[in-house]
Amino acid sequence: MNRRTLNLRALPVPHPMTRADRVPAQRYYDSEFYAAENELLWPRVWQMACFLAEIPHPGDYITYNILDKAVVVVRGDDGSVRAFHNACRHRGVELVRGRGNLRSGFICPFHGWCYGLDGVNTFVYQPDLFEESNRRPEDLNLVPCRVETWGGSAFINFDPNARPLHDCLKTAARYCDPMKVEGLWPEWWLSCRLPTNWKLAMDAFMEGYHVMQTHPQLFPSGASRQVYRDVSESVASMERLSAQLAVGHVKKVDPRMFVDQQLHMMRSVSVGMAGLIHEKDVRIAEGLRNIELPDDFGGAIAGWTRALHDAILTWNSNQGIDMPDLHAVDAQGLTGITFCFPNYFLLPYLSSGAAYRVRPLGPEECLFEIWSLTRYPPGEAPPAPLEPEPMLADDPRWSLIPSQDFSNLPSQQRGLHADGFEYMRLSDRIEGMIGNYQRLIDGYLAGLPHEHLVAAMQQVCGHTECESRDIGF
Repeated sequence: MNRRTLNLRALPVPHPMTRADRVPAQRYYDSEFYAAENELLWPRVWQMACFLAEIPHPGDYITYNILDKAVVVVRGDDGSVRAFHNACRHRGVELVRGRGNLRSGFICPFHGWCYGLDGVNTFVYQPDLFEESNRRPEDLNLVPCRVETWGGSAFINFDPNARPLHDCLKTAARYCDPMKVEGLWPEWWLSCRLPTNWKLAMDAFMEGYHVMQTHPQLFPSGASRQVYRDVSESVASMERLSAQLAVGHVKKVDPRMFVDQQLHMMRSVSVGMAGLIHEKDVRIAEGLRNIELPDDFGGAIAGWTRALHDAILTWNSNQGIDMPDLHAVDAQGLTGITFCFPNYFLLPYLSSGAAYRVRPLGPEECLFEIWSLTRYPPGEAPPAPLEPEPMLADDPRWSLIPSQDFSNLPSQQRGLHADGFEYMRLSDRIEGMIGNYQRLIDGYLAGLPHEHLVAAMQQVCGHTECESRDIGF
């Protein structure tokens, strides 16, 4: 069958995407749709299970839970990363929870069965009590789960026939590999239990259209909404976006005011996110306050960007920190939020960045996790943060930007139930990724073969805030 002729309308998908720019509201709360995802999506996709920073040493392990499945990811004696279903082969007891180190292997807390870091069973108490058919070596070893690594993280997949991770994240890697995301280390980790469908939480970070209303503090005084509307479709670089917001397309700028507006944007994001633009990058930028810049708009942007990148690269080089070539990254337009289907975002920026992961907890509830990521000199990275206790959306401990985002989502979830609200109406120019990934979900629910799904995924993954694309179905 030609990939271009596939028609999901003819396949048994509940509440399908019949148009790329319209998302049926039921997809965000219908129990049948949620059950279909649980059965046909999550068991077939690569999922970011942990940062490799969480398991740096032999015997280090961390557990990853998705719906009713539990996996343990462990660092072996040989330095390799393995994953196993987190259940003793005797009576199914979970072997471990959370994170820790078991240098000598796993011991079941119920009856003491033991397993090496390679999953091989090493001890059964009084094996003669069991019929020979119940103690064959091949049946006693832990059940492996597929695991592959990329970008400083371990990804798991329950489908033995799934295509390799790199095939699925090829487009995302094109944006993230030049940023050397494998060198980003988790600095802190927070989570929120949202009364929101997991896809609704994902949607909120697939477009920048909401910034003008939801995050007004990011706009310098006097910046107009019209300016944002004009530039939001094509600008990926924060420096360029901030500059155009600040000066409103004028040809001449006041260099001092221009620098102040750049610093305003960086501080607002850094404080508002408690990260993303790292405080050390803000400090470096503040040291450039008296930089000489041209008074023409294009020259000011180019001069500021070049000076900022040079200063950040020099500071990190002096610390012995391996950094990406920020000049090359910017020249190729590789900055921006990168989506890794189905539920993970990477946001590398300047020296540091952030990561988001969303996991379903029910048809109208999800766990939203945020990491701050940065780089350290060799041998100076602190232990990775422990898994946090989830906070509520209105918890006052949230910094301003997540708090603003979280304030919208529960209200939107309730609004989707309103009489007469049939579907979301998307802009195919700046909200296209929402429609793109929703149609890819339909491909999984329709049971399409991996060759079609991977080809579509390479159109769906990558920078957010993109146009609607032909994904083949």
